[in-house]
Amino acid sequence: MADLTADATIRIMGEATTERFHVDSAAARTIYKGQPMIVDQDVDATGNIVQFVDTVTVAATDVFVGIAAEGHSTALSASETNQASWIEVYVQPTIVGFKSAVFTDGVDLGAAVRMSDSGVLSTTVGDNPEIGKLVRVLDGFAYVRLVTPYICAGA
Repeated sequence: MADLTADATIRIMGEATTERFHVDSAAARTIYKGQPMIVDQDVDATGNIVQFVDTVTVAATDVFVGIAAEGHSTALSASETNQASWIEVYVQPTIVGFKSAVFTDGVDLGAAVRMSDSGVLSTTVGDNPEIGKLVRVLDGFAYVRLVTPYICAGA
């Protein structure tokens, strides 16, 4: 597995749509640009988000909300009123390009795309959150139209 350890190289096709979310501050967090973000309802049903990494078990009630549009650090117990504890996230209908050699243009178009960890695209169901549909593979990047919010019921 290959969880991110630095901001990912991503591209945006067309216009980007973003929303701001409060990051769950039950623990200090370092979030990298390009990480999938979820509401982990097993842990926090208030709508605060966390980054998806390989060690997170995605449950059927969890919600994929988008892709981190920026790197971010949140302190333990940061208040929702503290704007420094909020993060900008790419959401539907943004098309995000991820460096990937997993997919082929033409063969895989329309495939449901998941993240097997915070840095690798996949089609494997398991406990991997679906992030959207593949719309293009070009120049070493797989472009995915995000589907948010998305209940991880198929996870």
